Amino acid sequence: MRVVIALGGNALLRRGEEMTLQNQRANVRTACEAIAPVALAHELLVSHGNGPQVGLLALKEAAYEQFLPGYPLDVLDAETQGMIGYLIERELGNLLPEQLPLATLLTMIEVDPDDPALCLPTKPVGPVYDRATADRLAEERGWAFAADGDGVRRVVPSPQPRRIFQLRQIRWLLERGCVVICAGGGGIPTTFTGPKELDGVEAVIDKDLASALLASQVDAEVLVLATDVDGVYLDWGGPAQARVRRASPSWLRERADDFAAGSIGPKVEAAARFVVAGGRRAVIGGLGDIARMVEGTAGTSIEADAVLEMAAPDAGQGMFGDGRPGNDPA
Repeated sequence: MRVVIALGGNALLRRGEEMTLQNQRANVRTACEAIAPVALAHELLVSHGNGPQVGLLALKEAAYEQFLPGYPLDVLDAETQGMIGYLIERELGNLLPEQLPLATLLTMIEVDPDDPALCLPTKPVGPVYDRATADRLAEERGWAFAADGDGVRRVVPSPQPRRIFQLRQIRWLLERGCVVICAGGGGIPTTFTGPKELDGVEAVIDKDLASALLASQVDAEVLVLATDVDGVYLDWGGPAQARVRRASPSWLRERADDFAAGSIGPKVEAAARFVVAGGRRAVIGGLGDIARMVEGTAGTSIEADAVLEMAAPDAGQGMFGDGRPGNDPA
């Protein structure tokens, strides 16, 4: 079976952690321990978030702006794809048989230069700031910010993904038994500025929507969207809180307003898109349950003709056992 696993930002950096290499490597190791059994049993592609890493690089670039012009977001996306792909590949390689090949592929994804989203920054990247620091950066750098918990985060445009340019290479690697790490951070946003001239776009594509596109275009049967909660909840934190065990895309889309736009909402839409496009099943759930999600025994399963099924009422358990909602970095 061909499976795409999309790792949420919590697989690299948990909320409140310092963005050190040691923290990121420890989190990647935990993610890879969950992924390794799937790699042994199925054809596997892995995608991942990169919001905190892109934001940190952008901040470092800004610090040197008086000496050198800063790099645009598409270049920073490429940098983080390589770095995070290396960490995943290294940790997976420590767990899997030596004869199982691994490859990280820099992945460009086409966006429409006329996409209205390019004029509306909504996608959070980088760390959480206090309001005073955000106001200073907005004035100095021209950055836009939006509320995130008790602080604010930088937001950038997030156009829709249209086409994966490296699709042929990805398929070639899969057909030769390779575990492929690709479309990291939503892919590198690119567009044609002339008949044959490709250029980068100052934006970040939503990683979940890009993963759904990837899963559809490689004819995957299952898409797993791993985050820090054990599934999709209605009335999160309220008196009627309930976890959805199985649902159809149409049922979830009718309740789109119930799902936070900055966290679980994009995952719900990505899962719906994949299933509507012909995928057998999409699953949203906790990082530690990846193998069970692939089997269909954990998480929230989205299937074309699914009859609604709710889990027994409970307090909800996050990936880290504290019951907090999924709100992972991009």
